[in-house]
Amino acid sequence: MSRDLGDQVVLITGASTGIGLALARRLLQREKRLRLVLTAREESLPRFAAAGIEADRRVMVWPLDVTVDAQRRAAIAAVSQRWGGVDVLVNNAGVAYRSVLEHVREDERLEQMAINFLAPIELVRLVLPRMRTRRAGRILQVSSVGGMMAMPTMAIYSASKFALEGATEALWYEVRPWNVRVTLIEPGFIRSEGVLHTRYTRDSQRAEQRPDSGYHHHYVAMRGFIERLMARSWATPESVARRMHRCMTMRRPPLRYQVTADAHFFSLLRRLLPRGVYHRVLYAALPGIRKWGRPAG
Repeated sequence: MSRDLGDQVVLITGASTGIGLALARRLLQREKRLRLVLTAREESLPRFAAAGIEADRRVMVWPLDVTVDAQRRAAIAAVSQRWGGVDVLVNNAGVAYRSVLEHVREDERLEQMAINFLAPIELVRLVLPRMRTRRAGRILQVSSVGGMMAMPTMAIYSASKFALEGATEALWYEVRPWNVRVTLIEPGFIRSEGVLHTRYTRDSQRAEQRPDSGYHHHYVAMRGFIERLMARSWATPESVARRMHRCMTMRRPPLRYQVTADAHFFSLLRRLLPRGVYHRVLYAALPGIRKWGRPAG
């Protein structure tokens, strides 16, 4: 770790659970002068107190639905009024639906794209003018292995993360002349309660529960597979937060930063294997693939 963060202002979205909460705790413990803005939906704000985090002279706790433009602007304005602005933006808020493409209706597609892609971009747009003026700033976009490889039953989630990765890669080039550092944080499977918060669409929930559904085996196999990977993973929200903290203090952070061992593995696999071989290998490795597309029974 090359340096501490001093008295910089760090804003974290989706900070009431998981990686966001782990990062908030780590920064409060390790960075004694840093000022922290923790945001979450209003109904989630009590989780901060339950975690032992209270608003004080160096902590702002702010209600923020990242999909609402007025709330985004109000949050940035409040930070600017109190502390001058945001020095480090951590776009961590996200949502995931377990669903094949055929089972995602328009409103469910738009919700995932709004939270995982459009909202982070809008927050970046709000903080960039000050960062460019000061010729300093950092932006961490929390992506996923789902942003480097699409997974069946997570189609639109992967689409939203692919979009975030593409826009952020362009941003890396665009703001580098102003010394604004941009990094995609790419975690893989994490041992946490996150899998319990993965939602189902209206159609995917029915399909998993009905053995006569054409996609029944897709859902049952992938849910069990992901749950097992998460249960066996050595990575935790705390270990990811530790790597994110390290990234925030690097003099030259990378554009893409894999923060779990499996994310490193998948990134390497994608780079080394010819594309056709890569897809065939992954397809053959899917759990219970011989049953997919067949009625249960």
